[in-house]
Amino acid sequence: MPKSLSCRQLAKLAGVSVRTLHYYDRLGLLKPAVRTEARYRLYGEQEQLRLQQILFFRELDFSLSEIQSLLEEPNFNLLAALQQHKQALQARHQRLATLLVTLDNTITHVKGDNIMLTNEELYAGFPKEQAETYRREASEKYGPEVVAEAENKVRQLSKEDFASLKAEQENINQTLLGMMHLAPTTEEVQQQISRHFANIQAFWGPSVGAGGKLAEAYKGLAQLYLDDPRYTTYNEQSSPGYADFLSKAMIYFAATKL
Repeated sequence: MPKSLSCRQLAKLAGVSVRTLHYYDRLGLLKPAVRTEARYRLYGEQEQLRLQQILFFRELDFSLSEIQSLLEEPNFNLLAALQQHKQALQARHQRLATLLVTLDNTITHVKGDNIMLTNEELYAGFPKEQAETYRREASEKYGPEVVAEAENKVRQLSKEDFASLKAEQENINQTLLGMMHLAPTTEEVQQQISRHFANIQAFWGPSVGAGGKLAEAYKGLAQLYLDDPRYTTYNEQSSPGYADFLSKAMIYFAATKL
């Protein structure tokens, strides 16, 4: 981070206008570190970090008066604030990603380009008998209406979007396989589990986890990975270590994020 920036340099770096910085100065929200004899404003590292905080809070729809009160709080912790900003932005990113998928599906439906997926396509890669076993067991656990709703939700996807979801699932698994040397609770692993959760949600209908039981449903899936030997096989090879790693990471995610 540059040691000292002029008002114009800082405005360009932060993507705001010089007038905005002048306004923040008048409010007492962001004072320059130095005013030269020629009345030029110079901003040091602390001021640059403060501006970053202001812009983060603005992105989260805080008012300027609220931001000023927060930043002037005697117990304000910069590191904790940065971590909270990161979590909030990750949550917003996930919500926006879900909304974009929904919009794409709606656009495809309105255009009339959507061709409904068949049962064979929904369960492609599974032997027919195994697919029927999965459907029967899911119906017994969640109810036939929930299973039908989940299947119908996926059928609304175009074949390209469905293939993309499956490819994303494969990418997530491959990435997590390469992280088995890390603890399941580490930030790197949990970021991938966040992707895994979003991918699973794309296959589930809204009735799965209804009534505030989404965390319970995701934990149940994590336990299933451990209990059912069919889920400890990856790429046709037995991988109980991966199932244990994935299950622990999912349970931690459900306990801390859902």
